[in-house]
Amino acid sequence: MQIAADYHLHTHHSGDSKAPMEDMIKQGVLRGLKEMCFTEHMDLDYPECHDLPKDPFTLDIRSYREELMKYKELFEGRIEIKFGIEIGMQPSCLEENKKIVRENDFDFVIASIHLVDGADPYYESFWTGGSIEDRYRRYFDATLENIRLFDDFDVLGHLDYMSRYVFPKNDTTYSYERFRDRIDEILKYLADNGKGLDINSKVLASDSDGIPNPCPEVIRRFKELGGRIITFGSDAHAPTGIAAGFERLRDIALSCGFTEYYTFEKRSPVPHEL
Repeated sequence: MQIAADYHLHTHHSGDSKAPMEDMIKQGVLRGLKEMCFTEHMDLDYPECHDLPKDPFTLDIRSYREELMKYKELFEGRIEIKFGIEIGMQPSCLEENKKIVRENDFDFVIASIHLVDGADPYYESFWTGGSIEDRYRRYFDATLENIRLFDDFDVLGHLDYMSRYVFPKNDTTYSYERFRDRIDEILKYLADNGKGLDINSKVLASDSDGIPNPCPEVIRRFKELGGRIITFGSDAHAPTGIAAGFERLRDIALSCGFTEYYTFEKRSPVPHEL
């Protein structure tokens, strides 16, 4: 069966995208999707960067919701549009993040780590603060710390996100086995607390032979530890990336023992056969 729902999408409402929401939806329809969930970035306390505007990931939720509801109505009967958010977790904005989720009627909440001690692995400067192995361990420690503090989310976003941007690019430090002590703690906490994993295909949009986030070994281990909920997301910031690599993601999920994936309605999970 085709994966019919893309549950990790960004538009011009996120500081790192210029994509019109209507263009994203039209492409989703062309790709045969039955459902799309926009998950615009909300990363409070994001540091100033030379290539981004000020406060690039402080989301105007009201403007975002108004536009989404307009297109939800316009495309009714053609594709289901869901109202989501991707919360960037940091202890410094814990209470603000809780308030944002509590005061809005989101269908779906992704919790992600984009910043570790105020630095983003996307930038080379992140990798100069110690050995690459130490940087990975700090990232996974920060992930576990934050999901224990902030529990009002549905899935953890792109668990090994930083492996996309490791510097130097030919470094082979990362593997599940190398960091399984840290990763298993994260996966067990998610499974024990009914949280899911965002199976993220962003890497596959530019490299069909690339490794998704998280890698297949992590997905398999999540299942072994009792994990039940997985969602599929392209993390597309432009129409061309929508549902990228979803056939491969489906094969990986099946090989890891999953028989269902999930969509969400007002924060309640809905199962679908793989």
